[in-house]
Amino acid sequence: MIEIKSKREIELMKEACKITAMAHKAVEKAIRPGMTTMELDKIAEKEIIDNGAIPSFKNYPSGIKGIENFPATACISINNEIIHGIPSDKVHIKDGDIVSVDLGAYKNGFHGDMARTYLVGNVSEKGKRLVDVTKKSFFEGIKFAKVRF
Repeated sequence: MIEIKSKREIELMKEACKITAMAHKAVEKAIRPGMTTMELDKIAEKEIIDNGAIPSFKNYPSGIKGIENFPATACISINNEIIHGIPSDKVHIKDGDIVSVDLGAYKNGFHGDMARTYLVGNVSEKGKRLVDVTKKSFFEGIKFAKVRF
C-alpha cells in the first residue's frame, strides 16, 4: 500500500536525503587511490553522524540466523564486484578503479538512500564509456516512469 506523505513528512524526507547527499560529497572529496574502502566508509559515517542522522545500513539485520547484521555505513564495490560490498581495511582503491558507493541516512523517521559511482584516477576509456552509457540508460528509463493512483 502506498501512503501519501504530508508536506511536513516530505520536508523531513528531504532532510534525510540532503544528509545522504552531503555524505556523498564528503566521499567524492576524499576518494583517492591507496585508501581502503573502510577509510571511505568512516568518512561517510562521520558526515552522517555530524549532521544529526544515523547511518541507515549499519547494523541492518540480516534476517538470517547465524548471519551477522550489516557491519558498515556504506556498501562499497569496486569494478566488476557485485553490489553491496562490505568495506574492509584490506581492500585498497587503485588508480583506474570504478567504485560504487551506496549509503543512507536516517533522521526524523525517514531514510535518505543514494548510490553513486566514482571514477578514481585514470580510468580506461572502456570504463568511462561503461559508466556514461549506464548513466544515460538510467535517465532514459526514468522518462517512462509514470505516477499511477
